[in-house]
Amino acid sequence: MAPGNHTHVTEFILIGVSDHPEFQIPFFCVFLMVYGLTLAGNLGIVILTSVDSQLQTPMYFFLKHLAIINLGNSSVIAPKMLVNFLVAKKTISYYGCAVQLGGFLVFIVAEIFVLAAMAYDRYVAICSPLLYRVVVSPGICLLLMALIYTYSLTTALTVSSCVFSMSYCSSNVINHFYCDNVPLLALSCSDTYIPETAVFTFSGTNLFFSMIVVLTSYFNIILAILRIRSSEGQQKAFSTCASHMMAVTVFYGTLLFMYLQPGTNHSLDTDKMASVFYTLVIPMLNPLIYSLRNKDVKDALKRFLDNPCQSFQSV
Repeated sequence: MAPGNHTHVTEFILIGVSDHPEFQIPFFCVFLMVYGLTLAGNLGIVILTSVDSQLQTPMYFFLKHLAIINLGNSSVIAPKMLVNFLVAKKTISYYGCAVQLGGFLVFIVAEIFVLAAMAYDRYVAICSPLLYRVVVSPGICLLLMALIYTYSLTTALTVSSCVFSMSYCSSNVINHFYCDNVPLLALSCSDTYIPETAVFTFSGTNLFFSMIVVLTSYFNIILAILRIRSSEGQQKAFSTCASHMMAVTVFYGTLLFMYLQPGTNHSLDTDKMASVFYTLVIPMLNPLIYSLRNKDVKDALKRFLDNPCQSFQSV
């Protein structure tokens, strides 16, 4: 079809989690509560790991950045999603859609590699404790986070540019609650081979390398824990990584469920439910996982609540 016959799309319509009118207000209330808990929990983690002197270690440095990423990921999607529950015209502008996709990709890629960095941090702490302060020094941590954010931004710009280089000339209705690359490419009237290849390549490479780091780290951690003779020592070593193991299991389990489904069982509705989980529910759960199962965080919260002024003065 000649370009001159195309009508350029200036906005997209988001179907949302459900297109049933009777569910809009209940969904709004549920996701408003989820987003509120996400903001409160992750802001709390950021504040505690910034002001408490007992939490100035590499593990909590990465936890702070995980909380920042969770805040960003949910805030890219939730506000527009909540507004669309209340309005009849559920639209997002062409450029707003591009920004939302780019923001989502920045934070989801960063989360994948921060979780891998946290797994490596626990591996060094348990398997090579004498080298911990050298291998995971503050300078190395800052460099690692700079590389993660740079790579995430590069990935987001590359994939978003590929997706939005396509022509959108027929339907502008996205069967999703945010601008994701798969439903967007389904609307394109151009050859989608290049953007689909880019999406598949980046997604597969990111998941593969991050999971290799996570699985290798925890395989060695488990071996090291089993070599500890006392049950008390084993329990103490396991407790230092239990919260992260739980967070990793929930996050990667959701992604693998989404991407490894057989084609016959795969549907956009299933994708939407999985997307709700890793864009909104997991960012809400992470602060609970790291605080309820972590004595250091609970003690820091108690110190902060007892004397918040002293906590800020000690920064």
